[in-house]
Amino acid sequence: MNQQNATAAAEPDLAEEFLDRSTPLRTVRNLLHRHPAISPAIVLIAAVAVFGGLNERFLEPSNLSLVSQQVAVVGTLALAQTLIILTAGIDLSVGAVMVLASMVVAQTTVQNGVPAAVGLVLGLAVGLGAGALNGLLVTRLKLPPFIVTLGSLNVFLALTLLYSGGATVRGGDMPDLLTLTGETFSLGGVNITIGVVMMLVLYVALALILHGTAWGRHVYAAGDDPEAARLAGIRVQRVLASVYLAAGAILAVAAWIQIGRSNAASPNTGVDLNLDSITAVVIGGTSLFGGRGTVWGTLLGALIVGVFRNGLALVGVDILWQTFAVGVLIIAAVSIDQWIRKARA
Repeated sequence: MNQQNATAAAEPDLAEEFLDRSTPLRTVRNLLHRHPAISPAIVLIAAVAVFGGLNERFLEPSNLSLVSQQVAVVGTLALAQTLIILTAGIDLSVGAVMVLASMVVAQTTVQNGVPAAVGLVLGLAVGLGAGALNGLLVTRLKLPPFIVTLGSLNVFLALTLLYSGGATVRGGDMPDLLTLTGETFSLGGVNITIGVVMMLVLYVALALILHGTAWGRHVYAAGDDPEAARLAGIRVQRVLASVYLAAGAILAVAAWIQIGRSNAASPNTGVDLNLDSITAVVIGGTSLFGGRGTVWGTLLGALIVGVFRNGLALVGVDILWQTFAVGVLIIAAVSIDQWIRKARA
């Protein structure tokens, strides 16, 4: 009797699935499941068209230059965040790690007389150390990434303030190598910084690594189904630890880009970019449940965040409502992700 009831309860689901299989909506969902970057590309095109129509200044080369420079920092942070989210984790400390690394780079060169190249290496060491700490707590102590990075966020913020004394290091006091990422060149009337180029190089490199190496395939496998990956012979914990290390290295590069972008190193700059980095990744089609997404989708997501913040500012929207709009974007992106995940190959 119980078996008959269970069979009867399952029949509507089977019927619904059969009907859904033949609908255009099902086809769209499967398409978005196979190509996660399609939806953010559509959103970006629509946003550019809308804001360009609302304010003619939006499409001026000077404003596009500003958007690209803002995206350079957020996009690099989002690249590190993508690696973590692909493994079904999340990193709330990316902004704090970037700021700590930037302060170490700036203060060791300006106040301690360390050569600029050595200062950058020290910044890389900070990023790797932060990534190693987060990775160790996640893989060895089996703590949830959310809790680990929430705690390390406060640790890194405190270390930054203790180390810097709350003081800002001006770009004019730094060696030229540290502010090199802020240097610009013209491309079609738009001023592109060296930092933007560095960000794009990182995206190309990581895209090739994720899709062309065994390590990249292991990252996707570990995020999609850790137990199945383990049974297939993948050392899941080692993959997770390496992901946090790689993210830390990327955050060190983000610190260098941030110094050039603001022509300074401040303990109060960029800490609030955690939300924007997560937003860019989720809008870009990377699933919060891991195992699905592309770095190019993240780049589109970072561009969407930059376009929305810049466009809303140009049309006179208050900063609070700008934050409100970003929050709506996150909820919408996660809702779409949940819907897409129901697709069956």
